[in-house]
Amino acid sequence: MSVVQTPWQAGTECVANYDFQRRTDQDLPFTKGEVLTIVAVTRDPNWYKAKNKGGQVGFIPANYVQKRQGVKSGTKLSLMPWFHGKITREQAERLLYPPETGLFLVRESTNYPGDYTLCVSCEGKVEHYRIIYKTGKLTIDEEAYFDNLMQLVEHYTNDADGLCTSLMKPKLMEGTVAAQEEFFRSGWALKMKELTLLQTIGRGEFGDVMLGEYKGSKVAVKCIKNDATAQAFVAEALVMTQLRHKNLVQLLGVIVEDRSSLFIVTEFMAKGSLVDYLRSRGRSVLGGDCLLKFSLDVSEGMEYLEDNNFVHRDLAARNVLVSEDNIAKVSDFGLTKEASATQDTSKLPVKWTSPEALREKNFSTKSDVWSFGILLWEIYSFGRVPYPRIALKDVVPRVEKGYKMDAPDGCPAIVYELMKQCWHLDPNQRPSFRKLREQLEHIKDNELYQ
Repeated sequence: MSVVQTPWQAGTECVANYDFQRRTDQDLPFTKGEVLTIVAVTRDPNWYKAKNKGGQVGFIPANYVQKRQGVKSGTKLSLMPWFHGKITREQAERLLYPPETGLFLVRESTNYPGDYTLCVSCEGKVEHYRIIYKTGKLTIDEEAYFDNLMQLVEHYTNDADGLCTSLMKPKLMEGTVAAQEEFFRSGWALKMKELTLLQTIGRGEFGDVMLGEYKGSKVAVKCIKNDATAQAFVAEALVMTQLRHKNLVQLLGVIVEDRSSLFIVTEFMAKGSLVDYLRSRGRSVLGGDCLLKFSLDVSEGMEYLEDNNFVHRDLAARNVLVSEDNIAKVSDFGLTKEASATQDTSKLPVKWTSPEALREKNFSTKSDVWSFGILLWEIYSFGRVPYPRIALKDVVPRVEKGYKMDAPDGCPAIVYELMKQCWHLDPNQRPSFRKLREQLEHIKDNELYQ
């Protein structure tokens, strides 16, 4: 079979809708849910040439796969679409009308702040079950205990266990889409049975970060820890489905099939965070060419975000990871949003955040550029904390008066000039990431990093 140009270009990822058994030696077998990468199409439009995660190449039937897509921007995903927040008992009963046995929702308790209420339609009326916290767990009857609401709903979906009925149909909050269903639909849902968790390698906003193995490859796994971070989990995963670049940590998929086990699975970055890498090796190991390469890697990843209208909002050396082959990749997209979105500033790291973002919540690519300048300073100081010997409370007042950090020891003057361009108080005077990448390439090509 000879190969022709395809609308699905080489490198396009697709996900299998069905199992496929090899019919000839040239075919590539796969299982439902497996992710494949298109190599080319044949003259027969019914067949693609593809490779699997193990690198095996063969022919696959076109009608067995669908293109893997980013979850549509602006989609309001929820892991708990049946959770309606602060509504009254009467509002809950109206939402569960007309009566349908097994129709349910969860709301915050109006009589007992901090507790919840499970509202279930059953044989023409609505039953209200108080969910209480006891020793850090949730329970209805003080016999079955759960870590979070998702576990509780999962349990009573499978078994009434003392309720008037099992939970059969969620009453979705208006405007929300069930995250589980959307990740399956768009091809990002992985199978729990194919993931092996090996050991804890760090702690993140959601809970533990673990080393795992998925279909024979090492992966990093972020584990959700409770309801409070469930929506942040969804927000980060949603952003990551839309991003694909060699200098961004790549999402492999999301595991949501068991609502008590929720994971973001990404490529494994063997050498850990850039800040730890710099501190542990230092200037005796890392030369100017290596520092410049890391700077260039990050600028390329950030240029991609810039081109696609995403603002990272938390760029720092701790949020850049280093691969086995020393490629730096931007990670931690928990605060990343489209440029038009607003952001609560309460969680932001003061020393890395631009003055206008801290003062006016005015985030843009140019506020990321400010953070990139700080990151450059971290790289060339081999992982020192920015603004040394200045109290945290004094950083912002001094910066707003025009203070700029001195160049790190041994930093080339041409690189320090880039840092100062990034720290212009007027965001419009800061360079774009495209310009920064071009300037870093000029330094590299002309070996000006010594």
